[in-house]
Amino acid sequence: MNPEFDIVILGLSVTSSWGNGHATTYRSLIRGLAARGHRVLFLERDTPWYAGNRDEPNPRGARTEIYDSVEELTTRFEREVAGADLVIVGSFVPEGTRVGEWVTSLAKKTTAFYDIDTPVTLAQLAEGRREYVTPDLIARYHMYLSFTGGPVLRRIENEYGAPMARALYCSVDTELYRPEPRPPRWDLGYLGTYSDDRQPALQSLMLDPARHWSQGRFAVVGPMYPPEIRWPANVKREIHLSPRDHPAFYGSQRFTLNITRQAMKQAGYSPSVRLFEAGACAAPVISDWWEGLDSLFVIGKELLISSDAEDTLRILKDTPDHQRQALGEAARRRILAEHTPQQRAAQLENYLKEANDNISSHQARRDRRSGQADHGVAERVAPQPTREATGRQTGADAGTAADSRSLYQPSGAGAGNGGADRTTARPRCTAPRRTGRDAAGGVGRKGPR
Repeated sequence: MNPEFDIVILGLSVTSSWGNGHATTYRSLIRGLAARGHRVLFLERDTPWYAGNRDEPNPRGARTEIYDSVEELTTRFEREVAGADLVIVGSFVPEGTRVGEWVTSLAKKTTAFYDIDTPVTLAQLAEGRREYVTPDLIARYHMYLSFTGGPVLRRIENEYGAPMARALYCSVDTELYRPEPRPPRWDLGYLGTYSDDRQPALQSLMLDPARHWSQGRFAVVGPMYPPEIRWPANVKREIHLSPRDHPAFYGSQRFTLNITRQAMKQAGYSPSVRLFEAGACAAPVISDWWEGLDSLFVIGKELLISSDAEDTLRILKDTPDHQRQALGEAARRRILAEHTPQQRAAQLENYLKEANDNISSHQARRDRRSGQADHGVAERVAPQPTREATGRQTGADAGTAADSRSLYQPSGAGAGNGGADRTTARPRCTAPRRTGRDAAGGVGRKGPR
């Protein structure tokens, strides 16, 4: 039997999935942890946007508490944070640096930073922005858990002093996300919040094809799109769909489109939660290309790549139904094999064990150094009994006191230079390719182990 842990997660939101991919990620991870016997407390800052759009106020598998300020957080939840086996602080938590400093100074056991926005975080650090985490704080967390795998993990360790950086990709709740086949309403659909850096790809991979193929049927679901966007007449718009309605939306599409933010594409190895959700629903996926995508899916068999409007139209018009359905079924098999909540929870357990082993090893080395220092000092003062007679500290006690002071020396890390600069060749939609699998449950192999 695996040990059962008390886990506290401080995240951007778990109660509202409006305009963020954090909530569904946390919900899935929590359910996996609960299924494996762990007790989870989720702490969420009350913010107007999410307060008015809570589509799951009490997610299954966790006790969820809302707090109004850092002052309230530190007053109400000091005992829980101090006593937890693992405390996780997520990216984009309001006043995340203050929260992280409190957590790392108070928690008696393991702490982790869970970065669901790794390339964005690194770019902000390079610009000198410190709202959510600082280089010094990265070095104080025992683990840096990252939505981005690959070479960036080694960079986080080497440049920012993280004791242990590991990929912890999103997972998908396969009880909620499952195939719901129905007569197709759309030839191509897209589910995603507006983003400046994604909009050019949406234009190229969907809106331009829609304008060139008036008989095609298209749908875009997501908030925050500027009112000045001119949507083609054959593109249906919806502002929001609750996660419980996502499977029906995926089931109504012949293909679904995945588009990746520019910072994630540059870093590579950054799958979005929508990619896994669509796969779990057996929806055939057309995606833009980024390095590491072929370490997660077999290109051409589990997912197709489009680089421009011509690629998209060729896929939509020329792919036989049996091949399209086979793509979706193969993607679902991949998700069930490697990206379920239970698998991700087990992966986190393994990381926690690794971190605890590292902490124990570091403590043992420190104790040995302390013992050697104490012994040396004791030998030097032993011939001087007058010191003991005066009641002053003996050599052994003095050595111990000096070592205790060293426990409070600040730890630092070298400053990094921000977001990764990576250039890759993009395969065409008809070019299947495959590289080595990732290490832990199929993810993270490109990073340091």
